[in-house]
Amino acid sequence: MRALYAEISLEPKPGLVSFRDCGSHLDMDAGTFMRSLFALRSYFPRIAQAGAQGCSFTVLQSLGKEAEARMLIATRGVNTHRGAVFGLGLLCASAGQLHAQRLTCTPLHLRAVLLSTWGEALTARAKSSRIAPPISNGQRVAQQYGMRSAGDEAAQAFPTLFDVTLPALQSALAGGATTRSARVHALFATMAVLDDTNVVHRGGVEGLRFVQSRALQFLEMGGFKQTDWREQARAVHADFIQRRLSPGGAADVLASACWVDALTRLPILIDRDLAQCDEMSLWLAKDSSLLVQ
Repeated sequence: MRALYAEISLEPKPGLVSFRDCGSHLDMDAGTFMRSLFALRSYFPRIAQAGAQGCSFTVLQSLGKEAEARMLIATRGVNTHRGAVFGLGLLCASAGQLHAQRLTCTPLHLRAVLLSTWGEALTARAKSSRIAPPISNGQRVAQQYGMRSAGDEAAQAFPTLFDVTLPALQSALAGGATTRSARVHALFATMAVLDDTNVVHRGGVEGLRFVQSRALQFLEMGGFKQTDWREQARAVHADFIQRRLSPGGAADVLASACWVDALTRLPILIDRDLAQCDEMSLWLAKDSSLLVQ
């Protein structure tokens, strides 16, 4: 939940919903994401426990569908965290399996246990989704344009997350970036390479190329090291809004990177995470309906 909160509270975040504005969206705001976040609060420990028990992918998928249904009730039908339910859920299951095996929760171990426990099922699912009738906008776009979908990413143990986003986040932090600027930097690094089907759904392949080129330009200019990085990122935000582009897939990957990074540095992050819990409690005070789901 703290990882998802880190994503929604981050700003600037081109085209995406934040506490500052609604980005390129007319059907959701930060409150929508907060309702979704609290509706999912029981899902992650459940799927981690299922992972610890070595449950089949069918069981994990059933838990994910139940969580998605709760999300849609909380958001009145708006898809806020479907990608996180899938991706972050699988990572939690992998962490549960690592705990059961008494292995350290490292990026290498997370990837290895994901593939060894559910890799075959994920590969079969990815192959099937390329030819079966699409059940989501992401699957439709991936089929139509031959793009790598979220399912393909999972079947390959999330290469964008572990090879691009997480290293960008951690190298920025090691290079003196603040938590905020490091996360923005990691988001841009992700946007520069990800086949984001959310973007293609809204703006076609041309929209995706625009997102990737603007993200690469930001990075080539120095990324978080620019003295005016906020202004530069907000200028990209304005460009994306004008074109109604929203890199939701990159946002999901960023949330997962925040989660993995927190696990590897847990003792250091306790105080900061408690502060984030205090921030979330303020939302509870403002909207008690968050506890209904």
